[in-house]
Amino acid sequence: MKNTAFTSFHESMGAKIVQFAGYNMPVQFEGINIEHQTVRNGIGVFDVSHMGEFWVKGPKAFEFVQRVTTNDVAKLTDCKVQYTCFPNGKGGIVDDLLVYRIDAKTYLLVVNAANIDKDWAWCNKQNTMGATLYNASDEIAQLAVQGPLALKAMQKLTNENITDMEYYTFKKLNFAGVKDVILSTTGYTGAGGCEIYMSNEDAPKIYEAVLEAGKEYGIKPIGLAARDTLRLEMGFCLYGNDINDTTSPIEAGLGWITKFVDGNDFIDRELFEKQKEEGVERRLRAFEMIDKGIPRQHYEIYDKDGNIIGEVTSGTMSPMLKIGIGMGYIKKGFTKLDTEIYIKIRNKLLKAKIVKLPFYKG
Repeated sequence: MKNTAFTSFHESMGAKIVQFAGYNMPVQFEGINIEHQTVRNGIGVFDVSHMGEFWVKGPKAFEFVQRVTTNDVAKLTDCKVQYTCFPNGKGGIVDDLLVYRIDAKTYLLVVNAANIDKDWAWCNKQNTMGATLYNASDEIAQLAVQGPLALKAMQKLTNENITDMEYYTFKKLNFAGVKDVILSTTGYTGAGGCEIYMSNEDAPKIYEAVLEAGKEYGIKPIGLAARDTLRLEMGFCLYGNDINDTTSPIEAGLGWITKFVDGNDFIDRELFEKQKEEGVERRLRAFEMIDKGIPRQHYEIYDKDGNIIGEVTSGTMSPMLKIGIGMGYIKKGFTKLDTEIYIKIRNKLLKAKIVKLPFYKG
């Protein structure tokens, strides 16, 4: 198992460490609910150094990224970020990712930790146009500082204005005395804040500075468990749960990152365009429990007549709403808002209803 540049900090803070995507990662510190609420109401810091980072450079960089991702990279300008996915050529998804446009010939792709090797092999296989690819995953550390007070606290560490940055933009700046740090107004919690990219060598200095700057705002280290409940309250997809090699972005409700515009000849475009026009047999939908119960991944979903109509992909007890929430793929005909469905929990069919995302509206 690999350690991140922050592992020793986590251990000294009493984190419960688990093996995740080849790394020793903190799953929790004080507890999921308190960590979750800390981020929703104030400020928390996550170690997300296990994520992968690929550089795409050269005169063919744009052509490559436009081909392998579903969103329209032509819409990006310098210092903008885009959420997108890699289609797999068979109607499924290799991974979901972020694309950072540094300049017209330089892009940074940020991919999921568990998929780094798979994604790297896929990108190289698709690089028929000759873009320059470089896997920097082992060289870059990353912190996610999340919560409504995050940018206010981080402003202390740079002379550049970051509190007014637009969502999904970034700046390369001097941060905590370190040059060329990338700070982006992105995150996986829906609580606001930023993600910070740095070299492994600079990571300890920056982490200590982040904790000190956030001290007066009650900053706390947050584990992966709360990261999962936070993203689920917002209805953000998790690769391996809600999307995978067998799910299309149209089925997953990711049509908004699948752009059928002129010049965007991405892999699987024809198939996804057909799905959009003709419809699909199942859709990823969000639901709230009406009866008392906690839905979990792989639990069966039924209609009122006792027929199986789907399967839960993600589920939890919402720390903010205090009810069971979840997402799952559900057959056509049962996907409209307020449709009553039943989740099989401990051999009982418990009532739930289809709802609009996000679950938590703050």
